[in-house]
Amino acid sequence: MGGSSYDVLRKQARTLENEIDLKLVAFSKIGAGGISNSITADTSPLLGEHVFESLSEEIEQMLEKLSSLNESMSDLPATGAAAMHTLQRHREILQGYRQEFNKICANHTTRIEREELLRGSGLATTSTGSPSISGLSRREMYMKESGHLGSASHMINDQINIAIETRENLHAQRHAFKRMQTRFNDISNRFPLISSLIQRINIKKRRDSLILGAVIGFCVILLLLYAFN
Repeated sequence: MGGSSYDVLRKQARTLENEIDLKLVAFSKIGAGGISNSITADTSPLLGEHVFESLSEEIEQMLEKLSSLNESMSDLPATGAAAMHTLQRHREILQGYRQEFNKICANHTTRIEREELLRGSGLATTSTGSPSISGLSRREMYMKESGHLGSASHMINDQINIAIETRENLHAQRHAFKRMQTRFNDISNRFPLISSLIQRINIKKRRDSLILGAVIGFCVILLLLYAFN
């Protein structure tokens, strides 16, 4: 009895997994705007959103049902390693479906927020009560975004040119500093020569002073001898 119940639950789970897989494919297209854009264009922008929300609720219910089937299979007595492996595989499939579902919802929300930001005023209501877009059409929004991207590209190019000019100025300053350093090195190398020359002059001056002092002393001695004689 337990084996037959397990087989029934497993068949139901596989059937439900196939249905969820097909639903996720359609859900992904709608979330990306592929179906809603081709059907509604700019005439009824809320129709695609309504289809997305309806399909989102349907897939959530199917995921909950698949989770219940997996829990029911896990509650049955274990019939072997193959059954445990199959149950683990069903759980992994369910987890993968949930991740894909959450990813599609997140991407759809990001796309809607981006379009609302480009539209500026967003969705408005006409006097007849029917929804309409009061801002730019989709094509104009994309053209406007393209213009923004072009402006950003020009700004980046300007910044790159400024960086290149700054680099060239830094290279020129570095070369100037190198020339100054070379001159300083030359002057520092000449200082020992100058010091040596000054020492030689001082030695010669001292020698001349000694000679002059000796001559003066000799003359004084001669005068004294002459005076006393």
